[in-house]
Amino acid sequence: RIAGRDFDEITEALGTRRGPERVIDFELRSGPHGDAFGADPDGLTLERLEASPHGIDLGPLQQRIPEMLRTPSGTIELSHETIVADLTRLTTGLYTATDGPGAMVLIGRRQLRSNNSWLHNLDLLMKGKHRCTLHIHPDDAERIGLADGDTARVTSRAGSIEIETEIIEDIMPGVASIPHGWGHDKDGTSLAVAADHAGVNSNILADEDQIDPLSGNAVLNGIPVAIEAAVDS
Repeated sequence: RIAGRDFDEITEALGTRRGPERVIDFELRSGPHGDAFGADPDGLTLERLEASPHGIDLGPLQQRIPEMLRTPSGTIELSHETIVADLTRLTTGLYTATDGPGAMVLIGRRQLRSNNSWLHNLDLLMKGKHRCTLHIHPDDAERIGLADGDTARVTSRAGSIEIETEIIEDIMPGVASIPHGWGHDKDGTSLAVAADHAGVNSNILADEDQIDPLSGNAVLNGIPVAIEAAVDS
């Protein structure tokens, strides 16, 4: 919008602003809603934005697809050939859990109220029911012999942990879930509130030998595990 304009004219219009403010002012004024440095008196500037602390309504969003796409097909390419070619390996890996009646696939989950481990040392947010639990479907719980509130032992190739069972309908049979961000009972932990609600460290179950070849990431979901009732349940 300012193509061909005099450089000195533009820099003079930016005034004495420096650093990020100068960059933001330039981007706003040269953008599609900007004042184009005087060409559109009603357009946006950083000064006008600062005078509107509750924001400025620019109207409804405008559709820009497909003309803005730069893919070879001209469409949004969700099924990249590399990913599609890897689906067979992924499917095979998901359904090769350990043998036996307690064979399951383990996934993680976030805890909205505790924001992973960040807020575990705030007493107000740790009130209420225990949230570091093993989510398991009623059919799997019955098959394994677990009741709600029982202590379950979850074992992978890498390690084993014990955790309270929470039976829920909202999880797929054959899949169990443990939240990440817990396990505040290690020696040297100086977070008193978090230590009182320690939970378990689900990373103990992650297999250090398992790396996703497509992304290079550690495998933290879809971990084959065996689940059983702990002796003291």
